[in-house]
Amino acid sequence: MTQDIEMKEQQEVQAAPSNSVSSKIPSVLQELKEIVALIEMGAYAREVRRILRAIRLTIALRSKLDASVVSSFVNFALAPGSETHSRLTSYLPKDGKHDMEVDTASSATQATAKHSPELEIYCYLLVLIFLIDQKKYNEAKACSSASIARLKNINRRTVDVLASKLYSYYSLSNELTDNLSEIRGNLLALHRVATLRHDELGQETLLNLLLRNYLHYNLFDQAEKLRSKAPRFEAHSNQQFCRYLFYLGKIRTIQLEYTDAKESLLQAARKAPVAALGFRVQCNKWAVIVRLLLGEIPERTVFMQKGMEKALRPYFELTNAVRIGDLELFKAVAEKFSSTFSTDRTNNLIVRLRHNVIRTGLRNISISYSRISLADVARKLRLDSPNPIADAESIVSKAIRDGAIDATLDHANGWMVSKETGDIYSTNEPQMAFNSRIAFCLNMHNEAVRALRFPPNSHKEKESAEKRRERQQQEQELAKHIAEEDDDDF
Repeated sequence: MTQDIEMKEQQEVQAAPSNSVSSKIPSVLQELKEIVALIEMGAYAREVRRILRAIRLTIALRSKLDASVVSSFVNFALAPGSETHSRLTSYLPKDGKHDMEVDTASSATQATAKHSPELEIYCYLLVLIFLIDQKKYNEAKACSSASIARLKNINRRTVDVLASKLYSYYSLSNELTDNLSEIRGNLLALHRVATLRHDELGQETLLNLLLRNYLHYNLFDQAEKLRSKAPRFEAHSNQQFCRYLFYLGKIRTIQLEYTDAKESLLQAARKAPVAALGFRVQCNKWAVIVRLLLGEIPERTVFMQKGMEKALRPYFELTNAVRIGDLELFKAVAEKFSSTFSTDRTNNLIVRLRHNVIRTGLRNISISYSRISLADVARKLRLDSPNPIADAESIVSKAIRDGAIDATLDHANGWMVSKETGDIYSTNEPQMAFNSRIAFCLNMHNEAVRALRFPPNSHKEKESAEKRRERQQQEQELAKHIAEEDDDDF
């Protein structure tokens, strides 16, 4: 008797995990079926917002997907034996046990052979997301290529939202397999088709993917040419607009247009969603370097943002070295975090910062000393060149010419002589600045008053001489009539 009880308990323990798995599968599958109903309703009513909601619900279910759920959903949504069904099932791993359980459960609700293009594209998207999450990049690349080939034959506005997601995962799967250069022609062709179809969301997505493709191979000139010649339109997706600003900031940084780059990068970081922590970290990294190249020192709060302290630590130490003007410390930081800077692809920009470090150190020296020899300047700047005195002389002369320091160079004695900074309030400069501000305010007031003056009835048509005589005659008769009434009252 006791042995029978023990055997039953063991059978119940062994059956518990399989029951939990089988109960999990129908719940996720049921949610996917509700998404299918939402997509079909959106396709029938031509409402894009329902398709957008279906995508958001799918992203929420992303972590719960497994091979059995995805294969069961494909069997439910697509007709068995169809070309799309056969292709998608070939990408999925075979799991006979769970397939048998779910197939028997969903055999009564099998989809009909006729389905909408939106549902077919959604099945491609779901399988592609699952393959990328499972790190099966080769299968994901093949699936994405098949989905893009199918998309070229569909021209429906309700498919555009799903197509923009497929474009992103198409580029991602090829990037993960290091084949970005091979799809550049396809992306350009898709962008041309999206422009002809007035698919503005697809244009935004494909433009960003092309910019990312060019920047991945350091083709900044080609990226700028594409960006400048691409059609302009109002941004429909905040995420795509943030990506565009980030890529634009990177292009402007390489082109030495640091002011525009700073505005684009800071705007991208500000507009990015709070959940996109990695994207905001990248924006802040590039923004910090651009501000340093502009001669600005970022505030300490930039490096203390929530969730970014560890990622921005190398750039914080780099900023400290630039602020102090210590060339030796700058080199140590650059060598210490060289792998991080290489991963972020900011090595070339950090090489540019060396000149800013030297200039900052030279400015500190000119403030501290009224006269100092070039040999001491080279020693304090820690110049590691074969002829440090000659290098120091050229650096000082360039800084004087650029206006970075207010000093003179005594070539005969080998000195740098700083000019004395007198009391600026003993000169006429504050009065001149105050007068210029007053003049600006008065000029603005006069322009505002002048803008309010305009000819009366200038918006109306000019009356002719005959109409003017009739109007004056009517006014005279009216005045005479009023005068006669006043006389009768008396």
